[in-house]
Amino acid sequence: MLKRIVIAGVSAAMMVGATGASAEFKAESPQCIAPSNPGGGWDFICRTTAKYLFNLDIIEDSMQVTNMSGGGGGVAFAHVTKERNEDNNLIVAASMSTSARIAQGIYENATQDDVHFLATFGAEYGAIAVRADSPYQTLADMMEDILKDPRSVGIAGGSSVGSFDHIKPMLVAREAGMEDVTKLKYVSFDGGGEAMTGLLSGATEALSGDFSEMLGFLESGDIRIIGIMAPERLKNYPDIPTAKELGYDVVGANWRGLYMPAGASDEAKEFWSNAIKTLTENEDFQAELEAAAIAPFNNFGDDMYNFVAGSIADVEKLSREIGIIE
Repeated sequence: MLKRIVIAGVSAAMMVGATGASAEFKAESPQCIAPSNPGGGWDFICRTTAKYLFNLDIIEDSMQVTNMSGGGGGVAFAHVTKERNEDNNLIVAASMSTSARIAQGIYENATQDDVHFLATFGAEYGAIAVRADSPYQTLADMMEDILKDPRSVGIAGGSSVGSFDHIKPMLVAREAGMEDVTKLKYVSFDGGGEAMTGLLSGATEALSGDFSEMLGFLESGDIRIIGIMAPERLKNYPDIPTAKELGYDVVGANWRGLYMPAGASDEAKEFWSNAIKTLTENEDFQAELEAAAIAPFNNFGDDMYNFVAGSIADVEKLSREIGIIE
């Protein structure tokens, strides 16, 4: 289940020592694709990675960040696999949603081996937010209306139907006693930034996403977070209740990482793996992740491959249980 995938992984994850960039390969005009519009989690991955790779002199050229939205990341996935399979200078933002879409067949005929999953470097908890002036004061208030009429509460998410943003409120609804959680009204947007706009504009009543995507709007007073899917309250945000303490035994965290073309050279794969390892050992990089409420969660090489394989298997099982796939 998701709890085992991520929560146990976060507590058990160990820092892998960086070995320096591969001497056989030098990145030229590097690019990171964020498979969404600006403002979401994938965008954060690319921009933060690009910033520190350049600042730490791991790459000599500044990294171009390209937003390529569509299909819940499927447009970018197809672009990499079909048009740039041997590109040594390309990395792509990935997360729990990436493995979920492979598990559910949303990326048509896609498998884990179609790309080279490079690394994870963090994980963060999901949350449900409402506008600051929302009548919903608690998660229980909202779930009460959803149980009466599932279509009365629109929940925005920055990814496609069946994604992790969709799965999180479905799990809460199941815990609340909803028999057919597929009736939940989920409104899909291309990225967390657009989903937040949907919430603030009144297009939806709530937002399902990752805590880091909501943090700036929480601090500005535009939104309230009525439940976070962490095992206990966050140290830096003790006023935010967990879904678990409210009676919904749901813990959900989203890993953050990168993949690259499967057909890239072994030297390039080694270079980028070592580059990300170097980032994870940098105090400023870790401080930026911590400020966004992203916990260290590092996987490389065989550990990364096995982690993604396990994530795909568990999401497929969970998706069958809640009726997303047959």
